[in-house]
Amino acid sequence: MKPKYILAAIMMSGSTHVWAAPAPVSEAANSTQTIEQRLAQLESMMKTRNLLQVELQQQLNLLQDEVSQVRGVTEEQSYKLEKVLQRQRELYQEIENRVSKVYEQSSVTTSSEVAVDSSQAISSDLSENEAYDRAVALIMKDKRYDAAIPELQNFLTVFPNSVYMPNAHYWLGQLFSIKNNDAQARIHFQDVVNNYPNSNKRPDALLKLGIIFQKENNFEKAKELLNTLIKEYPSTTAAKLATERLGKM
Repeated sequence: MKPKYILAAIMMSGSTHVWAAPAPVSEAANSTQTIEQRLAQLESMMKTRNLLQVELQQQLNLLQDEVSQVRGVTEEQSYKLEKVLQRQRELYQEIENRVSKVYEQSSVTTSSEVAVDSSQAISSDLSENEAYDRAVALIMKDKRYDAAIPELQNFLTVFPNSVYMPNAHYWLGQLFSIKNNDAQARIHFQDVVNNYPNSNKRPDALLKLGIIFQKENNFEKAKELLNTLIKEYPSTTAAKLATERLGKM
């Protein structure tokens, strides 16, 4: 009996080796399939990455085009703004020249006529607006500068709390400046600068003061005033004129 058992055991052992041998082939096939899948995934990822790069490059090109367009518009607007400012400077200078010229023409007015005009003080029954408009009309409409001075001086006395106070002081400064009375002009321009910080006449008053001190060869004070004007009101026409004047000083 024992030989039979031994033979059966040998046959069973051999059978086991025969069926176990193919196992490595199956594992290799699975491994090959896994590598192919990974390669396919990598290839898909590379394609996706390339597509994203192309899309990003297109977006970058579009952004660059938009930036170029915006830059072009900005440069065009800057050019137009400079032209407007240049025109304002020209108009400002033209007004100054016309006022000076008209005053020279009006200086031939007879003394009797001036005396009549000077006697026409502001009546206390005139409203604030009417009184101010009357004084300004003598300057802008009638060109009667000598008559406008007492009108404005009386306005300051009758309406000391008027909203037109800085304007009245500024006009008086202008009129005295035209008459080459820089001492009186300086008083009124200084009043605007010191007492009316929110007035729209303050930038021009600073410019006028700087010009007066420059005429008096007080260049240090003139530069101080003009630099203050440029610092506090950089976008105004007066500041542009101050910059040009400083460049020539």
